[in-house]
Amino acid sequence: MGVLSKKQLGKYADALIWGLKISRPGFKKHDTIQLRFNTAALDLVEALYGRLIKLKFNIKLKMLPTPAMELDLYGKTDKAQRNFIFSGEKEFWNSINGDIYIHAPTSLTHLKGIPSSNLSDISNVKGILRNIRISNEEKGLAGWTMCTYPTEELARNAGLSLKEYSRQIVKACFLDEKDPTKKWEEIFRSSGKIKKWLASLNIDTIRTESKSMDLEVRLGEKRQFLGVSGQNIPSFEVFTSPDWRGTRGVYYANLPSFKEGNYVEGVRLEFKEGRAVKITAGKGERYVKGTLARDKGASQVGEFSLTDTRFSKIDKFMADTLFDENHGGKYGNCHIAVGFSYSDTFTGSIAKLTPALREKLGYNSSSVHWDLVNTEDKKVTATLKNGKKVTIYEKGQFKY
Repeated sequence: MGVLSKKQLGKYADALIWGLKISRPGFKKHDTIQLRFNTAALDLVEALYGRLIKLKFNIKLKMLPTPAMELDLYGKTDKAQRNFIFSGEKEFWNSINGDIYIHAPTSLTHLKGIPSSNLSDISNVKGILRNIRISNEEKGLAGWTMCTYPTEELARNAGLSLKEYSRQIVKACFLDEKDPTKKWEEIFRSSGKIKKWLASLNIDTIRTESKSMDLEVRLGEKRQFLGVSGQNIPSFEVFTSPDWRGTRGVYYANLPSFKEGNYVEGVRLEFKEGRAVKITAGKGERYVKGTLARDKGASQVGEFSLTDTRFSKIDKFMADTLFDENHGGKYGNCHIAVGFSYSDTFTGSIAKLTPALREKLGYNSSSVHWDLVNTEDKKVTATLKNGKKVTIYEKGQFKY
């Protein structure tokens, strides 16, 4: 038996299918689904594959590179190899109706020491393909979801046993419930009420205060809050992509993170006129500074997010962004992402959100998107366009 029981694997697969269908209503028989995975998750892949076949989808399997393969790709190739996109790959991403990614890493630090320029080359290529997926998603042509499968590597770096780590996944994804999809439907409806309430406030700026930070972001024109869209299992966050130009003050990430093989902790960013002008970190500072210098938008904010403790049962550091950005615990969490903005936070027709309009509205563009998480006790205050101040989040909960 693997780290998850056969029954839990089946429930996890069902939750992923729920997420995929929520991410893009209108899936039909014989649509094409790409299933990307690390080999450590094969038992979940098999459970999911069987269900997708039963639903009459056409499945394209894609095994992701092993750590040894990635070391060769990132460290032993020349620039032309790193920038290469296979013939037909763009067309393939344009042709699929759905994408499911199962993250099950067997190494988190194997890319440490790879030159920043090499990392940037691969990041740019991934960005090209990601933008195709996002464009099709915004047009309603494709949907996606992802999850994490417990591995010894993840557990070790989180400071947990594999059994403890697996337990966090089980309770976070409601795999201990009789029908996890019903629980996800409840979270989906509850988050909808929060998003509707936030939209009714007519917010101008949002200030987040904790013992280590005091950050203000400007919501921006034609913005909406999103979250619990099926695109991540689990997902409890309510987020938006603010006008990057209105960011000021200090943000601090008290949760560590792993990024491109690098371990980073204690990231502190001081913003002035929308850009991080002072960057420090307790560990990995050189990497942080290099990442935020990759392009103009890398040091600007692309996302602001809050998670309510009433939804999330995650209460441990998981060494995995998918879980850490949805941390519940005692005080919930907020996180920002430096880098690219999500166009679907635009309240108008996405088809009308041209590059020129994106820039005019303060949507950020970058090849980077890096979530940095704070789990401290915090107070979040919205200043409304009429000048009134409203506490929207305190003690880990939205005040709706």
